[in-house]
Amino acid sequence: MISATRRVDVAAGLDAVGALILALAWIAPLLFAAWAAFHDAHGAVAFDPTAPWTLDNFRIAWARAPWLTYLLNTAMLVTVVLVGQFVLCTLAGFAFARFAFPGRDLLFVLMLLQLFILPEVLIVENYAMVSRLGLADTIVGIGVPYMASAFGIFLMRQAFKQVPKELEEAARVEGCSWAGVLWRVYVPAARPVYLAYALVSIATHWNNFLWPLVITNSVERRPLTVGLSLFGAPENGVNISVISAATLMTIAPLLVAFLIFQRQFVQAFLRSGIR
Repeated sequence: MISATRRVDVAAGLDAVGALILALAWIAPLLFAAWAAFHDAHGAVAFDPTAPWTLDNFRIAWARAPWLTYLLNTAMLVTVVLVGQFVLCTLAGFAFARFAFPGRDLLFVLMLLQLFILPEVLIVENYAMVSRLGLADTIVGIGVPYMASAFGIFLMRQAFKQVPKELEEAARVEGCSWAGVLWRVYVPAARPVYLAYALVSIATHWNNFLWPLVITNSVERRPLTVGLSLFGAPENGVNISVISAATLMTIAPLLVAFLIFQRQFVQAFLRSGIR
């Protein structure tokens, strides 16, 4: 018994050490960016603890690019995508969960196949379709390909299937239409799932880079990721301290939001069953 207990303790200790190593490896680039942003280029790469701290890098970075425009575009983008996903995924998930129609299971399997297709594979076709719709170089054009999310539909279907049918039947007896049942019964019951999915969607599309780079041509429509990549391009001069300051400004909204809502963030995933 003692040896078994010791083996369990050793395994737990190794797990903790492994988790700590992985955490340090993950956070190391962020720590370096934070260090470099507050030091000049020489102090950033020399890791000199006596190097003076400065805020000049942030002032230089802020003056060189329209960051407020990039931030507004990114906020509009994640909002447009999230609203579209909520509407489409809610309706599709409700249909798959509560209505029996010919070919439902086959259609659901075909929809899930989207999860196996990388978005990068569809860039050319998405660009052609968005251009034909006249939405190129627009916020809506950036978000349209991501609104019908297979993951979101699957998540909503699973959440709606867990709602007791007695609640639906009671609402129907009270005279609710199917839209009323969805709005008054299923949507409130799946609120933790909506919150968890919103967090995933916002983080994903806040950091999306390749598709916005392809579909946008003007400064007025670029999100933060594209603006940061152009800001750090070699032809603009490579100053690791200024680029690090711009990087911190780019990730600051998400980082602050996570630090403020980290408890709700974790609880939403636990309640929704996402692992």
